[in-house]
Amino acid sequence: MTDASRGQNWSRRGALGGIAAATTLSGCRPLRRRADNTLVAGLTYDLDTLNVYSTGFLGDVQAAVVEGLLAPDAHARYVPVLATSVPSIANGGIVIDPDGTGMTITYALRRGVRWHDGAPFTAADVAFTWRAVRNPAFLAESKDGAEEIVAIETPDPFTVVCRYAKVTPTFAATLFTFGILPKHLLEGVNLNNAPYNERPIGTGPFIVTRFRRGQYVLTERNPHYWRRDAAGRQLPYIDRLIFKIIPNSNTLLTQLRSGELDLVTQTPYDQAKQMNGLAGVDLVRSPLLSWQHLDFNFRNPLLRDPAIRRAIAHALDRSAMVKVNGGFQTPAWSVVVPIFDFHDPHALRYPYDPVRARAILDAAGYVPGPDGVRARAGARLSFRVVTQAGKADDELTQQIILAQLKAIGIEAFADNKMGIAYRQARYKGDFDMTYSSWVTGVDPVYSRFFATHGSNNGQAYSNPAMDRILAQMESTLDPVERKRAAFEMQHLLAVDLPTIPLTNAVAVVSKNSRLQGFTPNPTNMTPYVSCAGWRLNA
Repeated sequence: MTDASRGQNWSRRGALGGIAAATTLSGCRPLRRRADNTLVAGLTYDLDTLNVYSTGFLGDVQAAVVEGLLAPDAHARYVPVLATSVPSIANGGIVIDPDGTGMTITYALRRGVRWHDGAPFTAADVAFTWRAVRNPAFLAESKDGAEEIVAIETPDPFTVVCRYAKVTPTFAATLFTFGILPKHLLEGVNLNNAPYNERPIGTGPFIVTRFRRGQYVLTERNPHYWRRDAAGRQLPYIDRLIFKIIPNSNTLLTQLRSGELDLVTQTPYDQAKQMNGLAGVDLVRSPLLSWQHLDFNFRNPLLRDPAIRRAIAHALDRSAMVKVNGGFQTPAWSVVVPIFDFHDPHALRYPYDPVRARAILDAAGYVPGPDGVRARAGARLSFRVVTQAGKADDELTQQIILAQLKAIGIEAFADNKMGIAYRQARYKGDFDMTYSSWVTGVDPVYSRFFATHGSNNGQAYSNPAMDRILAQMESTLDPVERKRAAFEMQHLLAVDLPTIPLTNAVAVVSKNSRLQGFTPNPTNMTPYVSCAGWRLNA
């Protein structure tokens, strides 16, 4: 693909590798050193659950504990984990039905894998996971991939045959890649309130031994772990991985400076440069399949007025947002991250133009009142803007947005929330506008965000034409057809404006120099998906 802003051709893999190689920093002040083989990581958000299918946040902890059949690697390529290969048409793992309406995927499972309690992992666990996630009684955060499968057969303990009702190109980005559930422990259990949600049992390199809500998650080395290094040594190398929950950015960096933390995978941009010169800390800048955006709640009658959404789109200056975040972000005009082949570089744009924004509101009859706030027929343009409290990057950008809206006569004020309250507000529509970001998998399922019944469509946006486009995009393996539908999606999103893409981001990872083997991961599976290979030098 071509990145028009740089004027040069670049591939997704090349771009990911190039950015990930940009590692800097040296230092002058020593960190506190622990004597044991323990890694302490800081999380920038509170945890709602440790069930990977229920959480509304990134699954950092879950990625260290629960494994799927496949996983994305550092180059955003799917690699086998509990399966022995990635199914494809070429290797016979994917077979399209003769009439082209459905498909069958066959997984060969890895032998010798055990659950944390020592029980063997088999095909029955995979079939159970499908049934459990698909069960309407289970209030999962995401059921993506479960509904498309109409039947699963397990002809032997190490073979799983999945029959799909339609061709599903995003199969690897959902369901069995998120993680497999243990049938022998969860069959007949209510997953909505099961103890599993706080002490998940997986096949991954670490076992959860304690979870204190709002404080930390303690994990210990899995003695049954199946993976070995090239020399035949059983992984993981680290004995103990502790996740400290620190939603406040200032506290996070203070603890990193003091040596209480060894790893922060989302270093706040405004403090990243301050880490420069800290002895014993490496700063790794790595790519992310993410975009930051301002969403509108269509339950608010005022925000259903397209004139208001268009005016706001013209009022937002992305360059100011990039600047306030230290230049780590780049302006975004589409929800499709530019490294994807189906990114439309010519998608409809609303350039920063506050004069034009005011003219749109004038023409729509929204007149400034004595306090400068516009109104029409007594309805004032005054809105709550929600973002995650304590997340410095988002709160800084939010302040830019509020100021830019004020400049065109729209009153907007912060109504930020912490942890689970923030998640509930975002999903249940307890906001007028929300500023946040999404990080996707290798094959994003955009219907989650923009289909009428999308699991992440908290803004209640609904357009039958969009539903139809998304269905087309997510029911073919033909790259030309997928790209055509993706371009239509990007165009219609720009017309309807349920969301305004603002920036694309990179991850800035701060890690103790003793931590070796760390590999960034640009997807929503997070770097912890490869934590089995991390080691702490003496």
